[in-house]
Amino acid sequence: MAEWLIASGLGNAAPTELRSELALFSVIALRGRFTPWQLVETLGSLLCLRRLDGRPLTGGTNEPISGAEADTALWSAVLRRAERIDAEDDFVLRELRSLDAAAAPLARLAEDLVEAAYDERGAYEWLLTARSRLGLDSLAADAVAPELSRLLTQLTDLRLRLEHGESLTLADPHARAGDLLAALLYDTEDRDRVAVLAADPDERLARITRRRLLLAGVSELDLDVQTGPDLEECLADPDLVVTQLLYCPGEDRSVFAALAEVERVADLLRPGCTALVLGPADALVDELKDTEASQLRSALLRDNVVESVIALPGGILPFRPGYRPALWTLTRGPVSEAEGKVLLADISSEQLTAGVRMRLAEDVLLWRAEGSRALDVHDPRYGRVVLVADLDRAFGGPLTPPAPPASAIWSDKVKERPALIAEAEARLERATADTRAYEDEQGPYRGGVLRRVGRLPRRTTLGKLTAGGRVTRLPGHRVDERHLTADGHHAVLGPEEITGERAVGVRRIDRLVLATEYDRAALTEPGDVVYTLTPRLGLYVDHDGFSVVAFPARVLRVNFDAARPLTPRVLAALLGAARGTARSPSAVRPARRIEDYQLPDLDPDEVLRFDALLAETEHRERLLRAQANALAEARRLTIDGLADGTLTLADLQTRRFNRT
Repeated sequence: MAEWLIASGLGNAAPTELRSELALFSVIALRGRFTPWQLVETLGSLLCLRRLDGRPLTGGTNEPISGAEADTALWSAVLRRAERIDAEDDFVLRELRSLDAAAAPLARLAEDLVEAAYDERGAYEWLLTARSRLGLDSLAADAVAPELSRLLTQLTDLRLRLEHGESLTLADPHARAGDLLAALLYDTEDRDRVAVLAADPDERLARITRRRLLLAGVSELDLDVQTGPDLEECLADPDLVVTQLLYCPGEDRSVFAALAEVERVADLLRPGCTALVLGPADALVDELKDTEASQLRSALLRDNVVESVIALPGGILPFRPGYRPALWTLTRGPVSEAEGKVLLADISSEQLTAGVRMRLAEDVLLWRAEGSRALDVHDPRYGRVVLVADLDRAFGGPLTPPAPPASAIWSDKVKERPALIAEAEARLERATADTRAYEDEQGPYRGGVLRRVGRLPRRTTLGKLTAGGRVTRLPGHRVDERHLTADGHHAVLGPEEITGERAVGVRRIDRLVLATEYDRAALTEPGDVVYTLTPRLGLYVDHDGFSVVAFPARVLRVNFDAARPLTPRVLAALLGAARGTARSPSAVRPARRIEDYQLPDLDPDEVLRFDALLAETEHRERLLRAQANALAEARRLTIDGLADGTLTLADLQTRRFNRT
């Protein structure tokens, strides 16, 4: 089936993605014969052997006809090649020796992976991307979100460093499966000029990282991945260190130990070199209660090695959603304009989108390159430059920006706040005058409601109204989210709009798209009642019409030519007040169908009086809502201005608004 989709071009994915899924499906199907660890380690070793030998794994074995004999011959040939090429067991030998000829199908599968991915590196990255699907959650537990990986790559500025230097040494003392180093190498094509130092206490992970970096294009002579807690700096001193501190549950986490690890990373740096350290926010950002930890953090700040401190949003480590991460960037020997200062940024309440990432990276890179000179032409979007001396005096205090960034304070939007508040006050004055004028003309609100005397109106149901031709039910339409815009010709009314969760008119559709993609879609008519039962009963009278109703919402259309006609307002009001319209929290469906909703069958003259009363209340509600909206806008802008320090209040406010 996958081959047919690739050949026909009818798949909803790129051919390379379909090929990878087909190959990975074959890998996952083997979990009954091999453990997930065996699959990842053995396939990775086979791919690495193929790269080291420069020849396919299944070539030149003269396989006999018998399946068992073919597997034995193939696996024997693979082992001989591994013993010859990896005699010191740096990459593949022990993993391949741990299995017998039953693993021969894995060699053929490795060839399929290479064919689908075009090279060994792509095949291995596909395999590691699927580690959770293979059941290796422990191997994926330290993975970071793609946008965070891109942020770290941007902050290293690896590509520009390679353009200005002959070679570069990367290091990661807590490499785990090598995700951060692999992401950095993926961003550059000059891998022949990159040496890598790495270490991890877990020998399995260290060997996975070693194979991964070799397949990424790092030469054997420029690669040193150690098993243990320390880097062996036998190749060169690192120019760039990118690392994620080992995770420890909150109840067992030591703030001092985390800061001590940061200090070890800082000790690796020579003048002009940079490190990025991802760790727990309670050690890197939050206020410290422990005196010893506070002393260590203050010492790191005074050492003039901390370039920036960034509080990151939660959830960017997908397997640890409750973990609050933070990022320190360290530079040994910063530019003179940055000495004695540090850039503090807090995006913990933001979503790490591409736009946020780009602006934050620009802040840090400009600060690294020019220090305080950058402030003459660039206001940090998310950070504030703070004197280390001030942080030292606040011994153990939180490393968060003391105020919004200058760009936020002096933005055009902030400068215009007094004018915007004056506009809101003017709207409030006009809305108040309109309300007074209307009341002067119409008098105060009086519903004229009396207690009914005599027989109650007979009951009917919506189903009977529909059967009698007094109301017509019309279906909604299934609308593709991709066709919705903010500036189309027709409003789209779905459950969100009808229940008030989204403002009417936010979602729209272009009339040309409607005509070409939804040739059977009908627009509403003025006065149609749009309703939904999902997630709860919602009713909306579309007075203007010409809207598109999105399923599961539907339409009720009143027949004004019927013998006892209703009006849209009256129908919506009576349905909304019907009993038994809610559902219990555990119910999948409403308690009853809308056709069974009971409502009084009012006399025509009473319907007209009721409709007039509803129209009157709607008009007065609009007048009051205009006042409330203008007052809320003025209040919000005033609070924002007082909160960020850009506004103050005149003395007369105390006299005018003081209430005891």
